[in-house]
Parts: sequence; structure tokens; C-alpha cells
Amino acid sequence: MRVHHVVAGVVRPRFVPRAICHVLVCEHADGLVLVDSGFGTADLADPRRLGPMGRLLRPDCDPSTTALAAVLALGHAAADVTHVVLTHLDLDHAGGLSDFPHAVVHTTAQEWEAATVGTGMRERPRYRPVQWQTTSDVRRYGGAGDAWQHGLTGHEVLPGITLVPMTGHTRGHAAVAVQAEDGLVVHAGDAAFDGSVFGAVDPVTGEPLGRVPHLRAFERVAARKPLRVRRNHAALRRLAADPGITVVTAHDGRLMPPDEDF
Repeated sequence: MRVHHVVAGVVRPRFVPRAICHVLVCEHADGLVLVDSGFGTADLADPRRLGPMGRLLRPDCDPSTTALAAVLALGHAAADVTHVVLTHLDLDHAGGLSDFPHAVVHTTAQEWEAATVGTGMRERPRYRPVQWQTTSDVRRYGGAGDAWQHGLTGHEVLPGITLVPMTGHTRGHAAVAVQAEDGLVVHAGDAAFDGSVFGAVDPVTGEPLGRVPHLRAFERVAARKPLRVRRNHAALRRLAADPGITVVTAHDGRLMPPDEDF
């Protein structure tokens, strides 16, 4: 399937350089499928919806940096988005759900529980239930799933799209693998913030990416289980070493393909 890499949010935390919210728009046989949804138009129109974490992230209130704007720019309508597959439900990944209330949402059962019925005090600020209050169809996938690739397991939620559990950043975090026209694209979500941790290269020059200390520091602070994050980095290194797989992250803008509008 054809896969578009789009920006669905720009954040500017204090004392930290700008970062993006990287979303995939997939032209699937079952309609458009989003991998993550960034911030929604309602979030940017009224940042109070985002609570204290929104004040920390300081997103640009520019409606052109939303998944909805990207879908429209590609010549589609909001109603063409039939599914949204989430790496997790943090407020900078799930906000766009409110722009596609008719879409089927796919997430892990563990993440849905963490965000809804079993949210602890430490986790509560990262989830904003207002973002999915208009969503009527949420499909949850429990357990590890079936054997997948490179020692990992997953749930095939749609033909060619697999939810690959990678807990650590949140209780139910997962990567999402998409079978694109020219190979497999793995959206790692927040399983890694800095692409250099899994040996990523610059898509233009082919040179290895350098370390980004502020992204690594933010990753440590935001992780619910830091030791599992290290394990995820190792898994992503195995995937990235496969010539048929491209690994991208949610916030490292250096991994945006050069032919995309960023």
C-alpha cells in the first residue's frame, strides 16, 4: 500500500528544541488508515483540553499541522479515514481521534485499560479522555499476539498492518508495522525518541544520525518502565538492520523522507 509520512503536530517544550508528531497515512484497500493521529483540531483551537502536559509540550496552535489537514491536502475527505491504529494514547498521539469519530480505533487492551479504567496518579496527566469521547468503535488486542519477525510478536489488525507490543513508554505501548509498496515501514511511536539509538541514517545523505541528548533525556523522564525501553531499542536495532525495513519514530523529524512536505 502507499504510505504518506505527515506531520500532525509540532511541539516546543521549554529549553528543548522543536519536535514533531510523525503520523502515517496509509492508502489501504479498506480506506485510509492512520498510524497515530497527533493533535486534533479541537486541541489546537482550545489548548486547555490538553491539561498540564499540554502546557509542558507547548504545541503550535496551527491547524495546518494536524492529521485532518494532511488528509485534506492529499485530496481526501475526513470520512475516507476508516481506521486509526495507535502506538499509544498519550495526548500527542490520540488527539486527532476527535477529527475522525467514525473511524475504527485499534490499540492494545493494556493501553486502553491504562488510559481509561485503570489510570494511576502518575499516568493520569498523559491521557485526555476528551480526545476519544466521540469514538464509538475501539478494538483492543490482548496479550503478545502471534509470532511476527526478528523475535517479536504482533496482532495483524488489518491485512498488511500489525500492532507489535513494545511496552515501556506506557503500559500498553506498541509499534505499528505497515507493508508499504517498497518494503515494511515500522512506526516505533515512542519506543524510541532519538533515531540514533537504533542506528538510523539520514534519509538524504545516508550518514548515521548523531545523538540528540534532549530527546534521550525526555524519553527517560516520560518512560513508565525505563528498563523495557532499553529492550525496545535493541529490538528496533534488529529491525533497522534489515534492509527491507524502515524504522521511523514519532518525534525525530530527521527521519521524515526527503520527498515529503516537512
